[in-house]
Amino acid sequence: MFLDATNEIESLPPEHKISSAVLCVRMEIYRAAKQWKLSEVVARELWKRHSDDPIHWNNLAWAVRRSDSIDSANSILLDAEKKFPDDAMTHFNLGCYACQLGDLEAAKIRVGRAIELDSSFKILALDDEDLEPLWDSWFG
Repeated sequence: MFLDATNEIESLPPEHKISSAVLCVRMEIYRAAKQWKLSEVVARELWKRHSDDPIHWNNLAWAVRRSDSIDSANSILLDAEKKFPDDAMTHFNLGCYACQLGDLEAAKIRVGRAIELDSSFKILALDDEDLEPLWDSWFG
């Protein structure tokens, strides 16, 4: 369905194809198709346009993690944290990255902060494979 979805977007008038709403859809299509570089290009454009919204920092980090590295993605989110110190998603993703980088104490602190800010992240933490190294300490 990747080609069908892409063809639908390509059939739009040029001014609509570059709208932020369509770019968000395009990014999700690339994400589902595991087209990491394309996802990063679109996420970076949305981040440039909407740097005042932490979701675009997180989406860019997500794409960069897959197209480049966790270290690069982590750097993006550390910058996002300075701008959005109370964004739960940013703390959660920094916790996931810390866990994957082997810093379990930092991961616990980050995920704990995300849960303090938004309790729905508690359920996400129980299911996110990036946090699997912490599960034994939580449930063991």
